Amino acid sequence: MPKTPRIPIPKEVRKYVFQRDKFQCQSCGKTDTETKLSIDHIIPLASGGSNDMSNLHTLCITCNRQKSDQNDPRFRRYFET
Repeated sequence: MPKTPRIPIPKEVRKYVFQRDKFQCQSCGKTDTETKLSIDHIIPLASGGSNDMSNLHTLCITCNRQKSDQNDPRFRRYFET
């Protein structure tokens, strides 16, 4: 599967994803008042994931580093048919 090119996530999209996810890490549940949050690709770009909003979620920095560029099976449910 070809790697999807990385593009900067627009400010409006980042804001939407944070709001949709209630400013909470989708892995450990920490909020923006407890830790620094980031936007992450559920299916990594290196694995052919898209830059679409449906492939983005909020993770804290710690969970994002642990996930790295691996698929996280907890979030595959969003993409199963």
